[in-house]
Amino acid sequence: MSDTLLNETGRTSPSTSPCWVRLTEWELVCCLRFQQFVRHRSIIRLFALVSRLGDGVFWYSLMATLLLVRGAEAAPVVGRMLLAGAICLILYKWLKARTTRSRPCARDRQIQPRVAPLDEYSFPSGHTLHAVSFTLIAVYHYPALGWLLLPFAVLVALSRIVLGLHYPSDVLAGAVLGGGLALLAL
Repeated sequence: MSDTLLNETGRTSPSTSPCWVRLTEWELVCCLRFQQFVRHRSIIRLFALVSRLGDGVFWYSLMATLLLVRGAEAAPVVGRMLLAGAICLILYKWLKARTTRSRPCARDRQIQPRVAPLDEYSFPSGHTLHAVSFTLIAVYHYPALGWLLLPFAVLVALSRIVLGLHYPSDVLAGAVLGGGLALLAL
């Protein structure tokens, strides 16, 4: 028997395999508990802002700042970040189309999306993929930025769960893939 089943669109998808389904059910409980725990409006607003900045605003501002402050010295670093970002985009779009894993907020009505999702599927977290990749590349070249970038990347990753848009494994996969792509870029 195949390790995948047909999903709701009639296509074969890894997200419908029995192991994936069991993981998703377990993670739905985690997502629900996480959302019930984080209910304070100011914390939700903070995570929504972090997530919005993680859409690209923060990262492209960082790249522009590096070029303005460091000049030509920063060009290879920014080039690596841009290349890694492009590969991250291609990889996560391909994986989302391949796995077609519904977001937690689409699977359980008790999990409210606290911001609008950028696309339909959840695996992997593109925000986390980019945050980890960009952070590792920048901190490798400019270690003094670690105090800012490392906590921001962690907040971006957490925001995806807090906002009801991703499962923990989506975020973990995004972090692992982002770390691997950063290493390749370096």
